[in-house]
Amino acid sequence: MKRPKGLARRFVPYFKKYTGVLLFDLFCAALTTVCELALPLLVRYVTDMAINDLAALTMELVLKIGILYLFLCLVDAGATFFRASIGHIMGAKMETDMRSDLFSHLQKLSFQYFDNMKVGQIMSRITSDLFDVTEFAHHCPEEIFMAGIKIIGAFAILCGVNVPLTLIVFSAVPLMVIAAAYFNGKMRDQFRRQRSQIGEINAQVEDSLLGVRVVKSFANEDLETEKFEAGNRTFFNIKRVRYYLMGGFEASNRMFDGLMHFLVLLVGAIFMIKGQVRPADLVAYMLYVGTLITSIRQLVQFAEQFQQGMTGIERFFQIMDADVDIFDEPEAKPLAVREGGVHFEHVGFSYADDGKQVLSEINLDVKPGQNVALVGPSGSGKTTLCNLIPRFYNVTEGRILIDGQDIRNVTLRSLREQIGFVQQDVYMFSGTVFENIAYGRPGASREEVIAAAKQAGAHKFITELSAGYDTYVGERGVKLSGGQKQRLSIARAFLKNPPILILDEATSALDNESEKIVQESLEKLSQGRTTFTIAHRLSTIRNATVILVLTENGIEEKGTHQELMDKGGVYYHLYSAYGDKT
Repeated sequence: MKRPKGLARRFVPYFKKYTGVLLFDLFCAALTTVCELALPLLVRYVTDMAINDLAALTMELVLKIGILYLFLCLVDAGATFFRASIGHIMGAKMETDMRSDLFSHLQKLSFQYFDNMKVGQIMSRITSDLFDVTEFAHHCPEEIFMAGIKIIGAFAILCGVNVPLTLIVFSAVPLMVIAAAYFNGKMRDQFRRQRSQIGEINAQVEDSLLGVRVVKSFANEDLETEKFEAGNRTFFNIKRVRYYLMGGFEASNRMFDGLMHFLVLLVGAIFMIKGQVRPADLVAYMLYVGTLITSIRQLVQFAEQFQQGMTGIERFFQIMDADVDIFDEPEAKPLAVREGGVHFEHVGFSYADDGKQVLSEINLDVKPGQNVALVGPSGSGKTTLCNLIPRFYNVTEGRILIDGQDIRNVTLRSLREQIGFVQQDVYMFSGTVFENIAYGRPGASREEVIAAAKQAGAHKFITELSAGYDTYVGERGVKLSGGQKQRLSIARAFLKNPPILILDEATSALDNESEKIVQESLEKLSQGRTTFTIAHRLSTIRNATVILVLTENGIEEKGTHQELMDKGGVYYHLYSAYGDKT
């Protein structure tokens, strides 16, 4: 993926809601910095008086100075508390806002985006990448602001003491900036690689754990461990290089710290011998250099947070920049389904990534209440054709109309609310049986859910479960059989009660007994609805209103079961060769 442009500029708007908190946080940072800068001045004043006029250094004056310093310590403690608590909470709120925006944007992306992205990579970006943003959002403006005050403040104060010595001491600062810029650039690349590799590890772990039954059935635990170890080693090697760079960064800064102390001691001593600097001034120089070095070390430590935060922000905007290619047109209106007729007019479709033409010149007029069966070899476009109706993908040619309304001119929500799905690969959410059925119509009452389950032929087996409708189904419904999951899926569709129904090989993965039960439920569900059935076993669609035979040439044949058998074409050969076995 290309690197998003203007990361800092694009990140700034997330501070807008918290401008007041940010400004007060910077004010507190300024207070702590001023308190820190005040100490060398007080020490210089006391030292100078002790050397030049010891009699004037009375107990009363010492107490006043002590009280002043104690007051500054209390101010510093209060400001530090706000920075460490409310400031961090501001960062956490910004992280929460970004995560909400990211999840909301992901919901808008089409199937095409997820076809090309690993779920583990997305999970890494929505969780661990944004963890670092909390620290970054709080510390970035604060650390830069404090360092700026310390450096500028110390420079101004020391120039008031001795300009030549100040210029000599500060001559090391540009060299430090050059070294920091070099190492920061290198570390940024490594952080980016590290984040990407974390996503790869997440994806590999997710893939292995979700497929754990296949892994164990083939006794491939060692193979999965080997694959994980390879990714884990790659991650270690990236971190090793990053720590070498971090070590070089810190070593170079330590070297410049020593150089600044060396300059103060050597040049300061020479200036003192010549009478150009007083002893108290040299003490102040040493203390301010210590303050500068402490500030620089904090920046060095912050550099890692900075790189992690910027990398997290970069990966955040890579997803936010993904085009929402399926959206509501400005003039889109809610779909008004009167009867449920579906019309395909010169429809064509090809995938954007490879440009391969999947469907071409599909013309089809499905009357309300008809049951249209789609058959044909794998890859002929049966599922793709059905996915075009709810606009999971956009047609690349022609148009699709429902009751005379172009589906591109209606709102996505209203379109998809009118279409029900029962698929071969049923997805069960981690939750209870009740929650999974109620997903068909959020807010449905318990009575409505039970009624839908009864219509789907699922009520009996549900009541036999350990906790009935409150039984936890496990991740992806692992505690249920294929037939049970399929019947819950049908119950979902009954609850939704859509006028248009799509059955995508809904019984292909079931045993004969389960298939018979599910098939009866599907026939009941299909009654009075415009239904598209992608057939696996041809015997299940003998009673379809019309059967479409799809091949690479498009709709090769069309007619009832008997008409197509009498024709003796593609369908006849498919049915004769496979019958119930297909």
